[in-house]
Amino acid sequence: MSEKLQKVLARAGKGSRREMESFISQGRVSVDGKTAFLGDRVDGTEQIRVDGHTVNLQSKDSDICRILMYNKPEGEMCTRKDPEGRPTVFDRLPKLENGRWIAVGRLDINTQGMLLFTTDGELANRLMHPSRKVEREYAVRVFGEVNDAMLQRLRNGVKLEDGPAKFNKITYRGGEGRNHWFHVVLTEGRNREVRRLWESQDVQVSRLIRVRYGDIQLQRQLPLGGWVELGLKDVNYYRNSVQLPPETQSKVKVDEKSIDNAKNRRIRRSVKKHHLRQQQSNRRRR
Repeated sequence: MSEKLQKVLARAGKGSRREMESFISQGRVSVDGKTAFLGDRVDGTEQIRVDGHTVNLQSKDSDICRILMYNKPEGEMCTRKDPEGRPTVFDRLPKLENGRWIAVGRLDINTQGMLLFTTDGELANRLMHPSRKVEREYAVRVFGEVNDAMLQRLRNGVKLEDGPAKFNKITYRGGEGRNHWFHVVLTEGRNREVRRLWESQDVQVSRLIRVRYGDIQLQRQLPLGGWVELGLKDVNYYRNSVQLPPETQSKVKVDEKSIDNAKNRRIRRSVKKHHLRQQQSNRRRR
């Protein structure tokens, strides 16, 4: 039984399937000493290398799909390492014995809120792909005059530099003066799409928070910079939503509907410790 090479690499935690296709196209992957090509299939007995480093393959049944919900603060980069030394969303995540955490999409440096991470590259790829139409909901504070005609244009669709875009739903949430809060929903994650849609109407976004991915909302008790691992029920919700088979095991002992007070205190202590370590690191750099 063989599988596509990019699928095997994604399951091994090297990145999303799309990223692995790019690696293969760039000649960065070899199979048994020979440069791999898109379309190659493997059965798991081969020696596979990425950038010269041997890949520890994971069998289909040996790896448990895990998902973290992270409350991203403003100022963090959605990259593993930043050349300017800025903090990244990966800095706070728990260490893995095998594989690595893969971000499900990105949030720009000035956006905060719900960001998912998973150990399953195929799941990450499907959740991100616009063809799956997985909803993302954002709370957005805008500065400027907003009228009904403008909102109707944003619902019907406007032309951006990378193609037409629209909000599937816009809900007014209140405000004062020229500052107003809206909740908006869309089903794709193009770069700065929410901001660019509002800017197309000459309205400035002054605050942007992702509050929902699919049907699961950001847990209110989760502090900025904190993460929580999702239980089996929520993991299988995401898997089912993109037509992947359900998981039967979980690293989470109990499926908790929310974060209790004791767990909230532990998360906050962990966030505070990380913040102190980051401050010490910044001082040493100076």
